[in-house]
Amino acid sequence: MLNIWYRGGDIKVMTNAPSYFNVAFRPEWFEDDLVKKMIKDVDKSDVIGPYLIISPVLGPIAPTYLSGGVKVLILLLKEPKFIYNLSNCGDNCAKWILEICKDRDIVAYLEHVMHFKDPFDIKVLNTGNVVHRMQDLIPELRESNNLVEAGKIQEPEWF
Repeated sequence: MLNIWYRGGDIKVMTNAPSYFNVAFRPEWFEDDLVKKMIKDVDKSDVIGPYLIISPVLGPIAPTYLSGGVKVLILLLKEPKFIYNLSNCGDNCAKWILEICKDRDIVAYLEHVMHFKDPFDIKVLNTGNVVHRMQDLIPELRESNNLVEAGKIQEPEWF
């Protein structure tokens, strides 16, 4: 299940996951079919090998030239030990975030309203409530924002 902290929480959030990816990725990650599908869907690019990806815009690129969103998706899948800022991702990453969370619990941080396709299972950690539709997620995020702004939930620490 996806567990999100919205705009606050007693947590440490990775400041720049895309830059971390550039020094932390492993060649074997690009052998994973799910990684290849995410890259194809989000960046419209084809994985040829661990150090060669063909982009329709940039031509042949290294993994370090992938979009920030794809980098965060791959890190969620391959290194879920950190709390990543999902606001590095666009809405085109939402379905993949939920796919990654189908068989594992992931804790992440969010600063904007990401549009997930109904139905889903998301626990908003600020309130402790689990929601299954966007029309239920929006009020939870609003309440979470209010809790942070009222000082009832602290802002995260960044690293």
